[in-house]
Amino acid sequence: MDKKSNLKRVLHIVSTMDRGGAETLIMNIYRNIDKTKIQFDFVSHSSKKGDYDDEIISLGGKIHYIPSLGELGPIKYIKELKRVMSSAHYIAVHSHTDFQSGFPALAAKLCGIKKRICHSHSTNWPKNNHMINKFILKFLQILIKVSATNYCSCSNEAAAFLFSQKLVDHGKVKILNNGIDLNSFFETYDGRDHLLSELGLPKDVKIIGHVGRFSKSKNQSFILKILKKILETDPNYFVCLVGDGPLKKQVEREAEALGVLNHIKFLGVRTDIPRLMKAFDVFLFPSLFEGFGIVTLEAQCAGTPCVASAAVPRSTDMGLGLITYISLEEDLNTWSKYINKAAFSNRPDNETIKKHFKNKGFSMEENVPKWLSLYLNDKQESLSHLLDLIRS
Repeated sequence: MDKKSNLKRVLHIVSTMDRGGAETLIMNIYRNIDKTKIQFDFVSHSSKKGDYDDEIISLGGKIHYIPSLGELGPIKYIKELKRVMSSAHYIAVHSHTDFQSGFPALAAKLCGIKKRICHSHSTNWPKNNHMINKFILKFLQILIKVSATNYCSCSNEAAAFLFSQKLVDHGKVKILNNGIDLNSFFETYDGRDHLLSELGLPKDVKIIGHVGRFSKSKNQSFILKILKKILETDPNYFVCLVGDGPLKKQVEREAEALGVLNHIKFLGVRTDIPRLMKAFDVFLFPSLFEGFGIVTLEAQCAGTPCVASAAVPRSTDMGLGLITYISLEEDLNTWSKYINKAAFSNRPDNETIKKHFKNKGFSMEENVPKWLSLYLNDKQESLSHLLDLIRS
């Protein structure tokens, strides 16, 4: 809290504020709070400006750029975090760095910050049985337990991964659904034909869409293999890849080597996701692992059929019959068959979509009060006080 203005400040610990799932979720919450009463600041572990940095500054937030844990080592990293946390009077520290979250929580504890929140967004950890990996994960989990005051997660799967199934079963982990701006998907856009013209694609094309950071976990290389298989029988398919990341150049080279580069559009980072989702014939999401997979919600909200890997939590299914989960162990023929079936399936109308999403806990109206309740002292957690902090 700023002592002179009574403005409450919360410090979020992130990797970098690019357009990833967790970062977009935080921004959706941030946009919907009354920033004259509560403000979000950020610790970013990148010297490169993130996609959301300019917007954060325009909204009154501060961004502290510091080296990562891997660059500094534990002792120097905690010292750097303490320096940042001492620069303002924070009512809470909210860490989104998964298994590394115990270090910010410990730094916050040493600074006397009462609310120390660790948030699990993923299930990413080496899958081998090496003792050293088991030991490190156990140590990091213990550090979280002795340093954090609150545990929260985007799904039961991600919660069990980071905090243990026992804590989940005992109700010690708060599940915060990954909320989206539902109304933005029901607005009128300039239509599919306009996008096809913009991309230089023929009207009879079938578009396989994908939104995600170019990283190992999102498995874009698998999308290229599926496309090659599909093109053997139907040359009218194109893939639109939305996003950026460290593996983008590698994916481009792989596409050229497979001979499918001419059937791929690399769209980069976009701000018109609802428009794109509505134009896709099918949304493909073959992730190796996912804490949740918020983009599958966005696709379903747009009425777009989805084909996702079995690693994506089943809680992403909104009951519209729009999403199919397939094991990555299945062959390319099986994937191609389900993608082709999805691309030619009927789409629900907006009223049906609204009905299925209603009261599922994924709208901003339902999510913002839950997030704000994390940051306030117990005596302050009245509904009227929470509503007072939401942007009118």
